[in-house]
Amino acid sequence: MKIATCLLGGVCLLLLPGCGSRNTAAVSPDGRTEIRFALDEAGRPTWAIDRDGEPLLLPSRLGIVTREVLFDSLTLRRVERTSADEAWTQPWGENKHVRDRHNETAVELTAPNGATLTVRLRAFDDGVALRYEWAAGVDSLTVTDERTEFRFADEAGAMSWSIAGNFETYELPYREQPIAAVADANTPFTFRSGGGVYGSVHEAALYDWPEMVLRRDSAGVLKADLAPLPDGVKARVPGRFTTPWRTIQLGDRAVDLINSPLILNLNEPSAIADVSWIRPQKYVGVWWGMHLGTQTWTMGPRHGATTENAIRHIDFAAANDIQGVLFEGWNRGWENWGGNQHFDYLAPYADFDLERIAAYAREKGVELWMHNETGGNIPEYEAAMEAAMKRYAELGVHTLKTGYAGGFKGGYLHHSQYGVQHYQRVVEAAAKHRIMLDAHEPIKETGIRRTWPNMMTREGARGMEWNAWSEGNSAEYLCTLPFVRLLSGPMDYTPGIFDLDYSRAKADPGRLMWNGDNSACRISTTLARQIANWVLIYSPLQMAADLIENYEGHPAFQFFRDFDADCDASEALQGEIGDYIVVVRRAGDRFFLGAGTNGEARTLTQPLAFLEPGVTYTAAVYADDLSSDDPEICRIERRTVTAADTLVIGMAPCGGQAVTFLPVNE
Repeated sequence: MKIATCLLGGVCLLLLPGCGSRNTAAVSPDGRTEIRFALDEAGRPTWAIDRDGEPLLLPSRLGIVTREVLFDSLTLRRVERTSADEAWTQPWGENKHVRDRHNETAVELTAPNGATLTVRLRAFDDGVALRYEWAAGVDSLTVTDERTEFRFADEAGAMSWSIAGNFETYELPYREQPIAAVADANTPFTFRSGGGVYGSVHEAALYDWPEMVLRRDSAGVLKADLAPLPDGVKARVPGRFTTPWRTIQLGDRAVDLINSPLILNLNEPSAIADVSWIRPQKYVGVWWGMHLGTQTWTMGPRHGATTENAIRHIDFAAANDIQGVLFEGWNRGWENWGGNQHFDYLAPYADFDLERIAAYAREKGVELWMHNETGGNIPEYEAAMEAAMKRYAELGVHTLKTGYAGGFKGGYLHHSQYGVQHYQRVVEAAAKHRIMLDAHEPIKETGIRRTWPNMMTREGARGMEWNAWSEGNSAEYLCTLPFVRLLSGPMDYTPGIFDLDYSRAKADPGRLMWNGDNSACRISTTLARQIANWVLIYSPLQMAADLIENYEGHPAFQFFRDFDADCDASEALQGEIGDYIVVVRRAGDRFFLGAGTNGEARTLTQPLAFLEPGVTYTAAVYADDLSSDDPEICRIERRTVTAADTLVIGMAPCGGQAVTFLPVNE
């Protein structure tokens, strides 16, 4: 017997005495992907996924474990189905216009004590998602585990790309390995099935809950593992609660994952009514010199953030159509880094005249950035941040970079519920003072930028600084990054180093070796690839990270002058994970293309059909010099093209290409 009650607005309720998976599935609008829910004989929930009629995820356990309520021996109470097809806009993003088209099935279950657990399934053309919602009948719950499993149908034949599962950092190397060999992994966890389906496991709308990593349990199954609190508890939440979404993006091509808006579509609309003050920008700053060892964060003869240096950077920004300038090491307390981690977020060092610098930046039409390194001292920062942000706003500062380089006090992990709650408090406090955020050592992006669009960008992977004092980031790493980390959202990688072997820094006899011997360190790509990274590694706050003297007079810096960080639309055109990638972005009537390869030389052909038909463009091509072994030689050519033309992209090993397309009437 089945009783169906159809409601207004395309909602259908099914009141079911039993639970067959046919009644509790959600199918994507294009009919290719099905996510199914079922209860086993013991009343335990499971899920499974088929793609084009073939199993992708075998029946896998679901559920939440708490001390107060047993969410087992469940019975099905009702099923509710809805559909959506709507367009929405955002103030900034890879694509400002987004379509949300999905089918949803919500399965409401009852526990023996009367508590209700709803498993909400959504199926999009570009993937699937589920989350848990409960009304436990008690004031609060102590969560000790999440049972969500990921039993891939072809673990031995499927490949994956991920970093290790770590609750303290995402700054880890990528691993390419069969899914069967994965012991643990953070998300995004990108894979290619034996049948050629590309996918990526992640989460969306992470609030008041610890992050999820995948970890193989004692039974050999990859399952959700939540970052614990110091006492081992995973989370303490109210008796009524909604978890983050567990997501799997899907596509036929690797670049389909990059083009997917699924993570954003699973977040709520903007909580900020007036977003006129939220504006993407290009920026430079006092930062790279510290990592090279030519400058210091602390006051002294090599102090980078001085009044004189600040004025010089502001002048450079104003002369080169760059909107922002960042100064790290401006405030007192850096001498305590690595010790008691005490920083003063209001008092500048004596050689940094904050008020004069802020006034000069306003006069020049340049945005002054502030930097707050916390060292992981969360109690101190939370006590000071409101007053600090209020002061920054008074000075006309609307952009703040935060850092968490250090362990949290009290044994708390960066990615635990404690950390997630803290990062969100900073986002909301900043919004109150009309401040945009760039978070380093962050919690991973899960699409909250839709709801809180002042959360502009974050680090969350090995960025440029690793090239200054370690083996560095390979070209293969850079060809993997867009298919893994960047699936979650923007990254402040800080691209664009022109002095590839650091010859200027190495000529400095007093250069500091502050993180070990860095005499052999260098950038492992060509200059053209460094330029292309401004397009390939998306961030609405995009930095030209090199010392500004390395840009002065350099013809290739014209690309950054022309570049617009405020893009309207983006598309990953072609690529394979770890091998190569081509991306185009449009800002107004201008287009910017970036391409990169791994350690292999590569020639690609790219139709220019993305250009506006009937418009003639001047294409400025910044390319590798294939006749030379010098990676710092960038060949610049200009030609006239239309949407009917094809671009031949020749790249040297570890190389790339960047192109601006400007209408000829500009």
